[in-house]
Amino acid sequence: MRSVSEVELLTELARLEREERQVSARRRKLHDRIASFPTPEHERSERELSRHRRDLHRQIDAVHAEIEAIRAELPSPLLRDSAIVPL
Repeated sequence: MRSVSEVELLTELARLEREERQVSARRRKLHDRIASFPTPEHERSERELSRHRRDLHRQIDAVHAEIEAIRAELPSPLLRDSAIVPL
């Protein structure tokens, strides 16, 4: 089985974070609508978006943990000589 590289994880992290920003923007707009004109459909949509956003946060946290695990396995000289992308 092939292990996932740090570059692949960083790519996945960027994708997840971009999606989270989009979902959060949609959720903020929906909150504005609910504040001015609440409907059962808006509230249902908000619950679904919130659930999706929480799931994205769990995935982001898991990818962060995988990246940290990979970095923890690298020997010290490799860490000093490589360009580490901060989380």
